[in-house]
Amino acid sequence: MTQTHTNHLIVIVGPTAIGKTALSIQLAEALQTEIISVDARQFYRDMVIGTAQPTQAEMRGIPHHFLSFLPIQANYTAGQFAQEALQTLDNLFIDQDVVIATGGSGLYLKALCEGLAEIPILPSSLRTNLNNALAEKGLSYLTQLLAEKDPIYHDTVDLKNPQRVIRALEVCLGTGIPYSTLRKQQTQATRKFNIIMIGLTQSKALLHERISLRVDAMMEQGLLQEVEKLYPYKGTNALQTLGYKELFNYMEGQSSLAEAIDQIKINTKKYAKKQMTWFKKDKNISWFTPYDLSNLQAHIASIIDYYNTKK
Repeated sequence: MTQTHTNHLIVIVGPTAIGKTALSIQLAEALQTEIISVDARQFYRDMVIGTAQPTQAEMRGIPHHFLSFLPIQANYTAGQFAQEALQTLDNLFIDQDVVIATGGSGLYLKALCEGLAEIPILPSSLRTNLNNALAEKGLSYLTQLLAEKDPIYHDTVDLKNPQRVIRALEVCLGTGIPYSTLRKQQTQATRKFNIIMIGLTQSKALLHERISLRVDAMMEQGLLQEVEKLYPYKGTNALQTLGYKELFNYMEGQSSLAEAIDQIKINTKKYAKKQMTWFKKDKNISWFTPYDLSNLQAHIASIIDYYNTKK
């Protein structure tokens, strides 16, 4: 029998640029609650423009947690986030019944809501050897090796992100088990709150228009200047991110500025498609448009009423 609780976590997901932040703030105002950010790049305090972190004015006094709190050099895992976010929720639920979590980082959301597979501790020499192979033979060598060891993960991971490729190979080589298999071998974690899953969706044409407008706005707000300041740290995991990688290429003479901006838009649209593919697999998500606050509130109220009658 499904256990119900008196506390509720409303999780708002969807692709980048669809309007999760604005709708979450509206909902938090209506419910008089707080927001946990589940955007793995908004965790970093120096990546403000490129990750579309909400301004103080946009937050309208709503407390946000896990926003702009890490230095750029920090490596912060989904497991670490889940542990700290659950502790934060314990504290928030002392005073309120409902909290909102929002973001587009699927793995971090999964860690928070379901837990992740336990991956054994691996010898540090594995990562050292893989980093050496990256330096000597290039990323293409590692992606080809990943295709051999774990074709499923190879087809879903961002193959331009060396940290993710190396992490997967480290697990494959260290355990003899495909990384994709280990990630599925988790037990549904027990949570002391009910989870209400909400997804935001709209037509591809509208979303693509929003993405293009957002990139243009970021450039006007000073994204290039932000990237220039971060250039000394371009090898960090945090900066293997849309908007930063393309402008690093421009700074290194690999493209014109106009070409870099176009590439940001193209890559962001591809990323949005990957996000939707991830979220559409979750049958617990109820889908709404970003502008449907009244129906969304009615849906949430009905679910909370249902949980209350089951107690």
